[in-house]
Amino acid sequence: MSDQKENQSQIKNLKSENSNYHIPVLFHETLDALNIKPDGVYVDCTFGGGGHSKGILEKLNANGKLFAFDQDADAQKNVPVDERVIFVPQNFRHLQRFLRLHKVQQVDGILADLGVSSHQFDEGDRGFSIRFNGPLDMRMDQRQELSAADIIRTYTEPQLHKLFEQYGEVTNSKTLAKHIVQQRKQLPAQNIIQFKSLISPVVKGNPNKYLAQVFQALRIEVNDEMGVLKEMLQQLPAVLKQGGRAAIITFHSLEDRLVKNFFRQGSFDEMPDNPFMSETKDAVFKIITKKPITATDVELKKNNRSRSAKLRVAEKL
Repeated sequence: MSDQKENQSQIKNLKSENSNYHIPVLFHETLDALNIKPDGVYVDCTFGGGGHSKGILEKLNANGKLFAFDQDADAQKNVPVDERVIFVPQNFRHLQRFLRLHKVQQVDGILADLGVSSHQFDEGDRGFSIRFNGPLDMRMDQRQELSAADIIRTYTEPQLHKLFEQYGEVTNSKTLAKHIVQQRKQLPAQNIIQFKSLISPVVKGNPNKYLAQVFQALRIEVNDEMGVLKEMLQQLPAVLKQGGRAAIITFHSLEDRLVKNFFRQGSFDEMPDNPFMSETKDAVFKIITKKPITATDVELKKNNRSRSAKLRVAEKL
């Protein structure tokens, strides 16, 4: 069977198996990049529907181990009955702490798929999607207090401007922030319909695209997604064994830039591409993907949500 036909067949199988929860993106590319050892110890930082984890388990023998992290209580329902799986119902920013609690110092590979699962988008009462009415919530972890409604109600105009500009790349972010602060006392925004009504006078361009950008910005802020990603990346040098690999799938430019810079230089600062500058800092990682891996045409047809996915892989030196 050709690689393309095999890819089509496997993606079709994954879609049918995970259609009630989530289709894993860049599935085969990620598993190949992790270079899985049958008796190795691996971490899926974003278990979700368990699609990537299932692929890892199929490559492990009886001595292999998989730690599956997910702060969303719904994800725990997808954990297989398998002695090799240790489920950790926590945010992956606590990666090293919980590995040590399980007497594990270093692992052979780490995967993180930073996208919101299809299940979360499709559950109206979670507040992630513009398609449904429901609470303006967006908390991945229902145990935390801060919701999107809290942000709209309490953030200052400069705070709102910054998050819409940085996390959503909203064209009129300053106008949007000013409008929310001026109108929120008269127009409460506890649910999605109320929020759409509140901001409707300042929506620009394609309403669906605009609202998607606004919702993305709120979701990132509610869940501190940039802070979480930074904390996890900073733990990789200590947690990965020599030769161990990290595979990170991002969905927007801010995430991708953080991953790229950290893999290249062990920090989050931008480095100029200047051949005359010498890098004195010792490298921590070998870059496996010089350019990010993106979805094939086959996958794009099967899973529209893979269109913005980028996979970067690095190996601990």
